[in-house]
Amino acid sequence: MDLCAKGQPITFVEPDSPAKRAGVLPGDVLFAINDSPVLDLIDYEALTAHRGIRLTLKRDGEPLTVSLFKDAYEPLGLCFETTLMSRMMTCRNHCVFCFIDQMPKGVRSSLNVKDDDWRMSFIMGNYVTLTNVSDAEFQRILDRRVSPLYVSVHATDPKVRTEIMRNPTAGRIMERLKSLSDAGLRFNAQIVLCRGLNDGDVLKRTLSDLSSLSPGCASIAIVPVGVTRFREGLPKLGTFNEAQSREVISFIEPLQQEYLSRFGTRLVFLSDEWYLNANLPLPEPEAYEEYEQIENGVGLLRMFEEDFRYALSLREKRTKPRTVSIAGGTAAYPFFSELYRELEPYGIRTALYPIPNLWFGGNVHVAGLVTGSDLLSELSGKELSDPLLIPKNMLRENDAVFLDGKTLSEVEAALGVRIRTFSDGSELISCLFEE
Repeated sequence: MDLCAKGQPITFVEPDSPAKRAGVLPGDVLFAINDSPVLDLIDYEALTAHRGIRLTLKRDGEPLTVSLFKDAYEPLGLCFETTLMSRMMTCRNHCVFCFIDQMPKGVRSSLNVKDDDWRMSFIMGNYVTLTNVSDAEFQRILDRRVSPLYVSVHATDPKVRTEIMRNPTAGRIMERLKSLSDAGLRFNAQIVLCRGLNDGDVLKRTLSDLSSLSPGCASIAIVPVGVTRFREGLPKLGTFNEAQSREVISFIEPLQQEYLSRFGTRLVFLSDEWYLNANLPLPEPEAYEEYEQIENGVGLLRMFEEDFRYALSLREKRTKPRTVSIAGGTAAYPFFSELYRELEPYGIRTALYPIPNLWFGGNVHVAGLVTGSDLLSELSGKELSDPLLIPKNMLRENDAVFLDGKTLSEVEAALGVRIRTFSDGSELISCLFEE
């Protein structure tokens, strides 16, 4: 084994772990497991699943071999400098609808990171394009049996996909997806639909191609393109109005029934935005099956509704009525207005504030893109309850910062009320029934 490579420095060894009992120390550098190089977390997890483990290490610059036995799939107990154990793979596409390219100048640096790392797709469910993966790296996906992956497809027509992503390697998508399917691996697909670009006959071909790979293709989400006001120098994109959204729904819903009959699954799912844009009722909960595409906003409102109603059914009427202010996006305002009426017999009234997304230009309407500036613009001077409730996805994950960089405490101070966040219907009920 060549020990000239950098290796993986070990920063911590879990107490009473197999590695600790075998004498591995912080500061040791890991190079291989059972003579296979450890390039990243994917290699590490696959190679440490065995019972018999032989570690090729360096300690104080000297080669060292440590052998141990453990239960199958028992964690080895090693920690490294980074979670991935290597640098994140970034995107080299220039997609015509890339939301990062539609960000204004001066936003925090994390909002400008273009992640296209297949390992994060497997670990976190992030969508990747597979255009930035070499043939050798793609073979490693097959060899390590990485499944499921989440793949941004958009179009299977090679010419159209290359035009969308502005990357000459983009046209190979069906070749790679077929390789995944032939290897018995599964993937979930995403289509960002742009009017006049990948809809119509292009969409028909895409769905036909992807459905031919079922069950390797486990699900397909279709979401409408989002456009902000920060598109200077970018291609003009066609969005969907009410009538055009209805046309998309009318095309997809019969196809869902066809796929359900053929494959036992509806396979292709529309994000909630299509029904909100079309002013049509959402499908019933069973139409979303296992909510596989929830991160794409497919069935998000129905899941919220189910959680909300179940949690509400466990509550008693409040002895002291209260009115609570809730801020959200404009798109789902009619849905939530109707749902929150179910609180009134329990002694709770809601003052629901739909917040126009002016910071991004007013063309995106979901709560997750509402900024602190938008809240201040719409709510300043209003008589609000304390606390004011907002969806947690308005804030950066694990941080109290809005997309425009304003902090939660800054917005609270400006509005003169506390702000509490909720992530789902059950958590909202908990907030509402607290004294």
